[in-house]
Amino acid sequence: MVALAYTVAFEGVEARLVEVQCAVTPGLPAFSIVGLPDKAVSEARERVRAAMSALGIALPSKRITVNLSPADLPKEGSHFDLPIAMALLAALEVIPLDEVEGSVALGELSLDGTLVPVVGALPSAMAAAEDDRTLVCPKACGAEAAWVGATPVIAPASLSEVVRHFTGQSVLSPAKPGEVELTTGSRDLRDVKGQERAKRALEIAAAGRHHMLMVGTPGSGKSMLAARLPGILPPLTAAEALETSMIHSLSGLLNDGGISRARPFREPHHTASMAALVGGGRGAKPGEISLAHNGVLFMDEFPEFPRTVLETLRQPIETGEVVVARANAHVRYPCRFMLMAAANPCKCGYLPDANRACSRAPICGEDYMGRISGPLMDRFDLRVEVPPVDFQDLDLSDAGERSSDVAGRVAAARDIQSDRFSEQPQMRVNADAEGNILEEIAAPDREGRDVLLKAAERFGLSARGYHRILRVARTIADLAGSEGVRQPHIAEALSFRLTLSGN
Repeated sequence: MVALAYTVAFEGVEARLVEVQCAVTPGLPAFSIVGLPDKAVSEARERVRAAMSALGIALPSKRITVNLSPADLPKEGSHFDLPIAMALLAALEVIPLDEVEGSVALGELSLDGTLVPVVGALPSAMAAAEDDRTLVCPKACGAEAAWVGATPVIAPASLSEVVRHFTGQSVLSPAKPGEVELTTGSRDLRDVKGQERAKRALEIAAAGRHHMLMVGTPGSGKSMLAARLPGILPPLTAAEALETSMIHSLSGLLNDGGISRARPFREPHHTASMAALVGGGRGAKPGEISLAHNGVLFMDEFPEFPRTVLETLRQPIETGEVVVARANAHVRYPCRFMLMAAANPCKCGYLPDANRACSRAPICGEDYMGRISGPLMDRFDLRVEVPPVDFQDLDLSDAGERSSDVAGRVAAARDIQSDRFSEQPQMRVNADAEGNILEEIAAPDREGRDVLLKAAERFGLSARGYHRILRVARTIADLAGSEGVRQPHIAEALSFRLTLSGN
């Protein structure tokens, strides 16, 4: 008799259904797993054997063959332990075959039969719901998987509980979703003294999800400003929270099954590799740009990143997704993030100060900023010089607005954009607008168009730069509550675009 169970194999954020076939036939005693398993899956037979022994179930002196179908799909991870054990228990007629076939299972087994949590419970629940099956996962993963809500989630703590549930001895109740996490940052914009222009740029960037580059001397407050960006961003919508949590689930970043409504804020070190940033490595896992999906990717010391690593950002910034292509994997991850970069003006950092600059100034500044290619620089909507703070400003108390005040204006602008793009599912904020839609929503008045055309001709703006100015101007108009894009909005957008070299 061949018993069937079901589990999943991950391809990016997609969980593909895998059929676990188990046959117990006469022959020399053996336990084989076939179907392109990796090392962790092949070792499952020893964990399953020990877990069965802990239950007091002796494996028969027969040939046990487990096939993972489709056989040409790579199977990776320890979550195959539980479905293999369930298929074997069904083949031995310990648990009902039809109950096992109606579920999707994942979980790692310890030698005493305890179920160990695994990554990917949330996308697995999505796959189970699409196939109209119940999900069976470790107890520690139940709260996470239950967020899908479209399928029952059974979360036993051990293999013995699985047996008692399916035999009706002790039926488990469906798991309930974990707590909604909405962490509010304690860092307030009011802590930043001076830098009013940088604060304004931060507000515009947050309102329209525009990419922003800050350049300034060491200690001018670039990192301090970036750290306060999460405090002015609106919380994730329900759809965005689910998208982001699926990626974090694959990376094991969800705590206690809680779904966070706070936007991700990732800040990789400048020594990060290409695989760490865009994804890859063993199993083609998501990188920092995907972990920052619907949130912020802050890259401090931007020119210090290897040139090859920086250039990999160009396509994901434009498309909102990244394809990780490897010899044994070809997976796609979403990465609609807001890039916030910070850099010193030169290697020594004091190019604007003649008394402190090195002997190679100004050539050192050109060489240092030259590490950022023109095509990559062209993708920054806002470029801001962050000068040293005047010592008199440091003595000011209660200077500037609170993050909550700025967040209110940002949320209002985001609401306007949500209504504007309600019939365009591929667009959510002004930074996504393109083509005829961009020309329609961001068409400036006559004075604004004259200013923009003169600037485009004078500074040699690229077509991309021209359209990015329109997007920023549309966001500035939204913050001002203006239905149309007018000349002051175009002028302010240009002032942020033409601050640094490169158009």
